[in-house]
Amino acid sequence: MGKTALITGSARGIGAAIALRLAKDGFDIALNDVSERSFEDNDIMERISALGVKCEKFIADVSDYKQCEEMVKAVKETFGTIDALVNNAGITRDGLLLRMAEENYDDVIRINQKSVFNMTKLVGAVMLRQKSGKVVNLASVAGLYGNPGQMNYSASKGAVIAMTKTAAKELGSRGINVNAVAPGFIKTPMTDKLTDEQRNAMLAQIAMKRYGEPEEVASVVAFLCSADAAYVTGQTIEISGGLSM
Repeated sequence: MGKTALITGSARGIGAAIALRLAKDGFDIALNDVSERSFEDNDIMERISALGVKCEKFIADVSDYKQCEEMVKAVKETFGTIDALVNNAGITRDGLLLRMAEENYDDVIRINQKSVFNMTKLVGAVMLRQKSGKVVNLASVAGLYGNPGQMNYSASKGAVIAMTKTAAKELGSRGINVNAVAPGFIKTPMTDKLTDEQRNAMLAQIAMKRYGEPEEVASVVAFLCSADAAYVTGQTIEISGGLSM
């Protein structure tokens, strides 16, 4: 294929599932996470390399502009192109509004929102020179509808949706598609920690009465990174099993 995908926060979870799916579709893969420790006891690089594509990892805190600048330069030097960017890195620091610590608000905004600015600006410059590229941002249903106890997370993901629309308008004339996906309740180590009562309350809100799988998010991201989505831009696709209905 000769194309490269850079996925932030991709050592584990949804990010790793996206990286693996794009590798199956023929992309060379640039993995990213905030520390080497994120890749410990983790075979994601081996699983991707076994598919016959090139895979390298790049350690960087994507909320830090300078580290992003250095990583994008290294990825470009290693692979030659950056054809798809998936802004997946994110954290939660949940708490009710009146009890939320200021640093917990700031950390979530910095990592979930500022990272999208950093990476889209820097990789967008590469794509502009190539006159092609796909950017997919991981938003959330919390950014569409809000969620009690997640003022910070909802704000960050709502901003990501707005940033997606703006970037799509600015970059579309140069052949760059910018879209977002908004997952609902996806089966991850975080949901495994929920009590039965919490789990049942969540499932009651979902039309399909089950959690989504990381691979189901990855499938939609893969579509948006493909030639089949050539005329799709500025959109936010909800992946929630009917949560909003």
